[in-house]
Amino acid sequence: MPASDRALQLTYAAAHAAADRKAQEIIALDVSAQLVLTDVFLIASGTNERQVGAIVDAVEEALFKLGAKPLRREGKGQGRWVLIDFGDVVVHVQHAEDRVYYALERLWKDCPVIELPADSRGVEQQEHAGPSNEGQEHEDLGE
Repeated sequence: MPASDRALQLTYAAAHAAADRKAQEIIALDVSAQLVLTDVFLIASGTNERQVGAIVDAVEEALFKLGAKPLRREGKGQGRWVLIDFGDVVVHVQHAEDRVYYALERLWKDCPVIELPADSRGVEQQEHAGPSNEGQEHEDLGE
């Protein structure tokens, strides 16, 4: 069964809040078929510990306005990898270096990606959301 409407509502709000704090590489994965405890993993990156903390605070504030309270929060003191469990959605905010090292997207690669609105995908995706290079002519290398 795909992620619930409530989980998607919380996911979009959390992604938007993270993007407002200049989070990078925001992605959402529908893990509902793999896990019984939650429907969605939202993953975002910050470039330093202060930014990770700011992203976490913004996400918590946005979801609180929708009536969601964290059931569990781990890692906020270190600011490297903060996990916030809202029940339907688990938000992972990682320092960019830790994100590369732990590669959650690779671990959950079999789960469908939830399409996020363009303004909620994070700094890096918005900057690279220009026209595709597909179909461009390549130079003739003399063959």
